[in-house]
Amino acid sequence: MSAVAWIAAGSLAAWLWLLLGQGFFWRTDVRLPPRGEPGRWPSVAVVVPARDEAAVLPASLPSLLAQDYPGRAEIFLVDDGSSDGTGELARALAERHGGLPLTVGSPGEPPAGWTGKLWAVRHGIGLARARGPEYLLLTDADIAHEPDSLRRLVAAADHGRFDLVSQMARLRVESLWERLVVPAFVYFFAQLYPFRRIGRKGARTAAAAGGCVLLRTEAAERARIPDAIRQAVIDDVALARAVKRSGGHIWLGLAERVDSVRPYPGLGDLWRMVSRSAYAQLRHQPLLLLGTVAGLAVVYLAPPVALCAGLATGDAVAAGAGGLAWLVMTATYLPMLRYYRQPLWLAPLLPGTAFLYLLMTVDSAVQHYRGRGAAWKGRTYARPDGTAAGPSPEQP
Repeated sequence: MSAVAWIAAGSLAAWLWLLLGQGFFWRTDVRLPPRGEPGRWPSVAVVVPARDEAAVLPASLPSLLAQDYPGRAEIFLVDDGSSDGTGELARALAERHGGLPLTVGSPGEPPAGWTGKLWAVRHGIGLARARGPEYLLLTDADIAHEPDSLRRLVAAADHGRFDLVSQMARLRVESLWERLVVPAFVYFFAQLYPFRRIGRKGARTAAAAGGCVLLRTEAAERARIPDAIRQAVIDDVALARAVKRSGGHIWLGLAERVDSVRPYPGLGDLWRMVSRSAYAQLRHQPLLLLGTVAGLAVVYLAPPVALCAGLATGDAVAAGAGGLAWLVMTATYLPMLRYYRQPLWLAPLLPGTAFLYLLMTVDSAVQHYRGRGAAWKGRTYARPDGTAAGPSPEQP
């Protein structure tokens, strides 16, 4: 066989394994587990870290204020050094809409060794501690919740005896680039962290989606959240790992009634969203970067290349293996496109989207070695050695 045929055969073998051996990651039926009404509704503190979020708060905060929750619930929004009047806007929205009580706090600049977002979360949990909540809902400022969202989360956690219940919010998909990139983002995440394995006791896989995390206060204290993960760039995955390592039972699935309202209209917006933490996912290891690039090339790029090359040169093995691998890849992507209500003809374009993610990952490494580091809202995370990388000129 030719070299192209061998590569195509390897890609096909990889896709058959992904199809059957990676926790059925491609299925989108992992939703909130069965739930019943608790005998007593526990108290909940909703913690919202917010830095320069005035553009999205009018679409998200009223949904939290309007939560139809039978127990005691209160919102703690942490204005993390905003320059756009986020805190003042939050107070005005609370006065206008009413609903759950809202407290707005400000933590000041984070000390050395803390990422800005987790320092804000720590401040919010500190404000909530005086109320003695039994649960913490950690949710981002761009996340809109249906009125029964909190009720359903708490009921699921209570019924399943979960210490952490997280939902992957449905991201906005309106612009052309959002249609191409966003469903693939969730697809790749599920491939790395199969949802079925996360909820299985004894399984090592752990992850959460930071936009919507319901956490038992007792479990947070046992896992020392957020202090134990204060330097984490990918804080939601680090949080889930800490809770699971401390003996907690966790669950993650796709959301039905929780949505992100943050727009990513252009490719540059999506590029920054992915590249700011892609190299951190690889633990800033050059060998892992090389392996990831090679893996993406063989698994996602080789099938269409092998098909075209095989047809052009008469190599039936290369064309057949490449075509079958591309077909399996396309089939596994269809459920995610249906979940996002996108046209199914986008599925065969997944190799092109994967190539974009490859470039974003390489760019993330380039930015790291240029000293810029990962950024959140104009604030750069510390490098792994604990030194600051300096201010970031771009917003995520």
